[in-house]
Amino acid sequence: SKVRYTYIARQTVLVRSSKIKAVKDAYANSLKLVSSGIAINQDYGSNVNYEFTKLNDIKPLMIAEATENARTAAEQFARDSNSKVGKIKKATQGLFSIEDAAPGLEEKKNVRVVTTVEYLLK
Repeated sequence: SKVRYTYIARQTVLVRSSKIKAVKDAYANSLKLVSSGIAINQDYGSNVNYEFTKLNDIKPLMIAEATENARTAAEQFARDSNSKVGKIKKATQGLFSIEDAAPGLEEKKNVRVVTTVEYLLK
């Protein structure tokens, strides 16, 4: 009779890539190893995390949009009080937050910034 040996090996692979589709495909294809008699154990080392790395590319546009929205709100306040919006008295930029868009959509992110703008009214 033939002796059958069973081997147990553990390996963690860390992949950092901007090619999200390729990483997702490779992760999904790893389950094909089961058909070859290789067991897959998904534990701490098998999590997929997505990081947003282009914040500096979108910061100026986000700040400009937040400032424009603040001006629109200030103009509404001014109209309600029979005033006009003057120059900016003070402006502060808050922290940027980056969060997953939704459970199951971890590769998509919501990026937010809070900007506080104080205007002088005439």
